[in-house]
Amino acid sequence: MRIGVAAIQGDFERHQRVLTKLNIETIPVRNPVQLRDCHALIIPGGESTTLIKLFKANQLFNEIKKFAQKKAIMGTCAGLIVLANKIYNPPLESLQLIDIEVTRNAYGRQVDSFVDNIRLNLYGKEVQFEGVFIRAPKIKSTGQGVEPIGYLQNNVVMAETSHILVSTFHPELTDDPRIHEYFIEKAKGILK
Repeated sequence: MRIGVAAIQGDFERHQRVLTKLNIETIPVRNPVQLRDCHALIIPGGESTTLIKLFKANQLFNEIKKFAQKKAIMGTCAGLIVLANKIYNPPLESLQLIDIEVTRNAYGRQVDSFVDNIRLNLYGKEVQFEGVFIRAPKIKSTGQGVEPIGYLQNNVVMAETSHILVSTFHPELTDDPRIHEYFIEKAKGILK
């Protein structure tokens, strides 16, 4: 199993460290050739407008769309934004790989970042997880085929489809690997 991490902007190295601790081979993805060598992909946080521009400049935009037809992708924070169907504040072109509507910076600016306990439904069990929210987006709605699996109070903060897993928070900024472990199992299940 080799999981790529989009390494053109954002804190991709944190995701790579978590994967390495879990004994998963990981490579930084900066071009289509590197992407083709991966069994799954993580798109980290960062700045969503910049991510889209750099995906296009590096010929990754359409390649990621093709990749998602057969392999798993996880997006955190800005990674969630670029995967969403519709984006607000302001509108932004996206990969449209998961049927969710998202508002950028919904909780405020950088100074409004926070940490709070969230509820996750992993493998049919409800568990607590420390959510790190940095200029976080908010999921306004989920469409057909999208299952909400994480909540901060009544707000959906994590959702999935058969191939895509997204979170509005940063699981890589904690010492808790459970979300990455969940993604690894998802990716393995798709490859079977």
